[in-house]
Amino acid sequence: MMSFAGKKLRGLVAATFTPMTVNSDVNLSIIQQYVDYLVHTQKIKNIFVNGTTGEGMSLSVQERKKLAEEWVKHTRGKMDSVVVHVGCLSLEDSKDLAAHAATCGAGAISAVAPSFIKPSSPDALVAYLKEVASAAPSLPFYYYHIPSLTGIRYKVYDLVGRMQLHIPSFRGVKFSDMNLMDFSMCVHQYNQFDFLYGVDEQLLGALAFGAHGAVGSTYNYMGSTTNKMLKAFEEGNLKEARDLQYKMQEFLTFVFALDWGLPEFKNIMSHVSGIDLGPPRLPLFSSFKPEHPEKVKAEMKRLGIL
Repeated sequence: MMSFAGKKLRGLVAATFTPMTVNSDVNLSIIQQYVDYLVHTQKIKNIFVNGTTGEGMSLSVQERKKLAEEWVKHTRGKMDSVVVHVGCLSLEDSKDLAAHAATCGAGAISAVAPSFIKPSSPDALVAYLKEVASAAPSLPFYYYHIPSLTGIRYKVYDLVGRMQLHIPSFRGVKFSDMNLMDFSMCVHQYNQFDFLYGVDEQLLGALAFGAHGAVGSTYNYMGSTTNKMLKAFEEGNLKEARDLQYKMQEFLTFVFALDWGLPEFKNIMSHVSGIDLGPPRLPLFSSFKPEHPEKVKAEMKRLGIL
């Protein structure tokens, strides 16, 4: 295995939303403001860019490159790491994005499995990921496991052994699935790697199984609260940790009851932060109404997470 001098990913990693203009063009002008908000208000030190959050996968290769450059530029000296997601339906596009991430100064790369023509076996998936990672051999590589969107349900525990053998730059997994048994086996069998949990509403359960950190979109606007939960857990104050997780679960129950998803999460971030992130890009469509911001803020205030 290749030995990396960089720090391991620990704590919260915010999966960033893509700022857009009213015409759904990428809005690079507010990235600096976005970074400062994450650092100073939400106490976030790591970000995951161009993933499945919001419009990440609907951007062109050139848009994704420009966005990665802007995030890297404005986080320099303020954050610990920028993980750039480079997954695409096209292998060559993924390799192009990976190579670009290395040249623009990203701290690591990550990729999901292709989801239209799916890998036919675990070995086929690892061979694909090996090709992507090989385009940026100097950067730590993280496999992004999100079966609810990719339809790829191979056990991560089985994949990690293969990736360890065949991908020299493999560093860990962004594990966005509720299978805590699979997650736990990964952490305990392969503790030399980073296992970052990606289901925000049950993070405390993953921490109990040894999660090294977490990646999620809610950390854009609930990072401060989640950091308090992490601190309580680390100090052995399980009652406080459970109470904080429950408050976040209550808020997400409120959100899901309205049939909201990623487009509305972006709206929530805009109104909580005061940064206009713009509309979602099709095929995403937001059902956020003019009366919703005050309802969201009222619910967050009631729960003590605003």
